[in-house]
Amino acid sequence: MIGSMKPGSAVRSFTGSISGLILIVNIVAGPGLSAAQPKPEAVSDFNTYISQVESRLDQQHLSPKGFLVAEDAARLQAGEQIIARVPPPAGTDLPGAMLHHWRGTAFVPGATAADFDRVMKSFEAYPTVYAPQLVQTSIVSHEGDHFQVQMRTRQKHVITVVMDMTLDVTFGSLDEGHRHSLSRSTDIKEIESAGTSKERALGPSENRGMLWNLNTYWSSEERDGGLYIQIESVSLSRSIPPGLAWAIKPFVESVPKESLAFTLSATREALSKK
Repeated sequence: MIGSMKPGSAVRSFTGSISGLILIVNIVAGPGLSAAQPKPEAVSDFNTYISQVESRLDQQHLSPKGFLVAEDAARLQAGEQIIARVPPPAGTDLPGAMLHHWRGTAFVPGATAADFDRVMKSFEAYPTVYAPQLVQTSIVSHEGDHFQVQMRTRQKHVITVVMDMTLDVTFGSLDEGHRHSLSRSTDIKEIESAGTSKERALGPSENRGMLWNLNTYWSSEERDGGLYIQIESVSLSRSIPPGLAWAIKPFVESVPKESLAFTLSATREALSKK
């Protein structure tokens, strides 16, 4: 499942003044800052990074030991969500783009790996589970544990951004107590005037580059009387205009984190209801 952006303290702290608010609107929504498509070099570097991430996850999922990246079980069982940025290797620099990689872990008492499978595969329920950030979903194709899904998200910070995404989703398992899934975006379009008679998808030259690629990886492990769930989100967005990183970067980097935190929390709640 993809993450959906959620207003939070990071936005409020950064936009504590009118001047800060105006600055973000000018940078994010300014008509002269169209980001078009990512540079081929950035796409290549992103794909290389994704290959490394997926290779590591493939190895994790071969054995119950180390199936999830280890976190403090006591904190998780007390109800805390542990969320951290995953730093890329030194020297990772995507031209004209920003790489975002976050990991979040939670514990759901009484839930099972079978519950995880049921919740994750119930795409028709996603607009309820992940409301209001996820607006609608539809299954394009389905064969076994492989799905192609279309989703519309509405993400609101300083401005509201609506995106239509096509995702390639695959589920797998090691055994009855260990399940995993991966989701790769194959198409992301920003929608202008969503829900009105003027609704249209922005063309490649109009894309503001708020989100170019999004891959999401789930792992779940049943033990200790419940279910540990872990999500990793890797995304690609436009870079910060030169000279403005000091002002904009904290805001831009907070969005993927808040998105992942919301997705993790909503999933945990859905699993708790089972």
